[in-house]
Amino acid sequence: MQWTAVDEKLTGKCIEYHNDQWFEFTPRTAGRYYVNIAGQQCRDTRGVQLVVLTGTPGQPATYQVLSCTSLGSQDDVFVTLEGLKAGQPYLLDVDGYLKDFCGFSIAVSSTPRGVPAMALPPLATVTPSEKKLFTLRWTLADSLGSVARFQVLRREAAAFRAAPLAILSVERTTLGNANTEYSWTDTLAIPGRYLYQVVAETTDTTAPVLVQQQWYAFSQIMPNENYFSGAAAAAAKQATKAQQSWERRSHRARMKHLANLRRH
Repeated sequence: MQWTAVDEKLTGKCIEYHNDQWFEFTPRTAGRYYVNIAGQQCRDTRGVQLVVLTGTPGQPATYQVLSCTSLGSQDDVFVTLEGLKAGQPYLLDVDGYLKDFCGFSIAVSSTPRGVPAMALPPLATVTPSEKKLFTLRWTLADSLGSVARFQVLRREAAAFRAAPLAILSVERTTLGNANTEYSWTDTLAIPGRYLYQVVAETTDTTAPVLVQQQWYAFSQIMPNENYFSGAAAAAAKQATKAQQSWERRSHRARMKHLANLRRH
């Protein structure tokens, strides 16, 4: 990639260029399209960032930015592009987010794949809680149309991808109307910072919609300053020694196993 082909003034803080790759596509028919990004394999957890623009490759003065997205994860996602023109070339500039290095697959389609790519809520503002139970709440807006179900996803801050936790069907009243208020409760076993996302899905080809995303920080209380005194201190020291001894034995066993494998 030639540095003269980019102009950071166009995208501001949305994207930081360092190892970007460029693609070009031309729609045969006008309308809405989706850029599907999947199979990300990145050095860090940040994933890729995508800029969609028009113009002549290598001539920044001609560029017009249509979309700028930083993912912040390695989930399979899609970016929606509205009102594309038939026969009009469009450029895709993909780079690792915050200097991440990534392998990925990318495709432009009339069908979305994955979850919608949306900016994440700020993690720094989350206040840790000692509660293992976390209840996620969201609302089904009338503007979403014929939603059939919700998928609940969760990702720990250091994890590469989100994991599906639950699928909730849309509930109906006795009159056949969809209920508007929903909730789901998760029980956390390990302290950490978790991103929860709720994706509304339909039974037709309508694109999934992200209706809720929220961070939750689960933190356990540390013992007070007098805990490690007297008998408690001796017990803690003994437990540490036992753990270290177990780790040394496990390491020797692994090395012996590897040595045996080399002989065979």
